[in-house]
Amino acid sequence: QVQLVESGGGLVQAGGSLRLSCAASGRTFSSYTMGWFRRAPGKEREFVAAIRRSGGSTSYADSVKGRFTISRDNAKNTVYLQMNSLKPEDTAVYYCAAKTVVGSPYAYWGQGTQVTVSS
Repeated sequence: QVQLVESGGGLVQAGGSLRLSCAASGRTFSSYTMGWFRRAPGKEREFVAAIRRSGGSTSYADSVKGRFTISRDNAKNTVYLQMNSLKPEDTAVYYCAAKTVVGSPYAYWGQGTQVTVSS
């Protein structure tokens, strides 16, 4: 079991930046693939970014590629999402998720943090 707690959301103007953090409980954080997802009002939840256990492999949704960066600090049991050049369409609740097996569904989810980008 792992518990995930997101932080760092807020209100920012278009073109601004935010950094989200996700703190994980447990001693096996380094064994998890970590992901960020988001759900905008009236839309389905969508994938944003993911990072493998070692941090050496990352993937991004096309809509955020070049603007967002996912990273992790296994010593701090924390994964980050640096969001730059934010757009109003990035407004959503952002969720952190974890899984242990590549290709399997994410098994653990945080409660989410709201990001609002004003135009």
